[in-house]
Amino acid sequence: MAQNSADTANDLNLLSDLVTKATRAGADAADAVLFESASLEVSYRLGAREDLERSESKDLGLRIFIGQKQAIVSSTDMSPDSLNELLQRGLAMAAAMPDDRYCGLADADRLCTDIPDLDLNDDAEPTPESLYDMAAEAETAALAVEGVSNSESAGASWGRNRIALVTSTGFAGGYSASSHSLFASVIAGEGTGMERDYDFTSARHGTDLQAPAEIGTAAGERAVRRLNPRKVESQQVPVVFDPRVSHSLLGHFVGAISGSAVARGTSFLKDSMGEKVFAPGMTIVDDPHRPRGLASKPFDGEGVANRQWQLVEDGELTTWIMDSASARQLGLATTGHASRGTSGPPSPSTTNLYMQPGTSSRDELLAGITSGLYVTELIGFGVNGVTGDYSRGAAGFWIDNGTLAHPVSELTIAGNLKDMFLNITPADDLTFRYGSNAPTLRIDGLMVAGT
Repeated sequence: MAQNSADTANDLNLLSDLVTKATRAGADAADAVLFESASLEVSYRLGAREDLERSESKDLGLRIFIGQKQAIVSSTDMSPDSLNELLQRGLAMAAAMPDDRYCGLADADRLCTDIPDLDLNDDAEPTPESLYDMAAEAETAALAVEGVSNSESAGASWGRNRIALVTSTGFAGGYSASSHSLFASVIAGEGTGMERDYDFTSARHGTDLQAPAEIGTAAGERAVRRLNPRKVESQQVPVVFDPRVSHSLLGHFVGAISGSAVARGTSFLKDSMGEKVFAPGMTIVDDPHRPRGLASKPFDGEGVANRQWQLVEDGELTTWIMDSASARQLGLATTGHASRGTSGPPSPSTTNLYMQPGTSSRDELLAGITSGLYVTELIGFGVNGVTGDYSRGAAGFWIDNGTLAHPVSELTIAGNLKDMFLNITPADDLTFRYGSNAPTLRIDGLMVAGT
């Protein structure tokens, strides 16, 4: 399933034929997208094999424009009769839709003309046996950690997606992307004093995964460290976010600079373009062309040429993230951030998003904190995208005189994202484990609600 494979060429021919038929049948413009996927997943628990699942799917979406009307239809049946019926249904729906003055294909001068090779596809497909072996090794290592009493499960998976897109304005492109992952989740302690934790690794290429024994050992050690958590009194203290959770703050930021949210006026940053929204010196980057990146893609969901953006530079907000429709609403040009499926229109979304690291180590961020919270787990979704008010359940460790003293749980962190962003101090420990990544982050003056 390489980018220039015969399968991708066949997909593009199929989509091109469908788009041509649409324009000949009365559509003013059209595009078609196809997603084909295969996946394999196993689970393993207490020395025994449990589940083995394999799935394959193929889904096609057709978008038709008549004037300023838009309709989207999709099908999993690729037979000629089914696609002809799909086309007729799409044309009838488009004719009956209300006008949408912002809909339409991306401008032709924005389309990608040179599709980069980002090394996203691993040609090797693992066997079920090899996946079971990885999961077994991870669980064995986790159960060997002193204090671990049980296993929730360990698992390994593989997948491959092939994506193809054709537009009536001349774009035709496709690519393949694979994924490999491994996890272990275990329980420490006994009775009412049990705690669970996990670790995982994921990569485009199987050779880039962490060793199963490392994942299992880390999962076991994390579970044991959480034993005998305490509660703390409500107070205002510095809060330090572990990289396992710090990237969630980037998610809240991205939601606030989404072109569609800004156009609707439902973002707490809607009036902040060109202003300092983070502390001076901070930079946030979105890079769709990171080789083997977990969220990389060579072009966006409308066929637009995408590129690296510094969304925040020296603390200043430099751009919204926009697809063509949200850009038209704002009187701007798309930033190449369109993402889409087969059953809905494109919408803005980031790719490999990350906050550049600071110059201090994690221990240096902890130093000087007499009392504070080190967060390793966040619970719930208490964030108001309109006001920026932030309130989430949390667990982690209490900081006492610059060190992690003991585990804590049943806490709530509260603040406002505008203030939080301006008071972030990043550590120097950025690693790329997710589609969105941030180093350890310290934010002073948050309210921690406990007993």
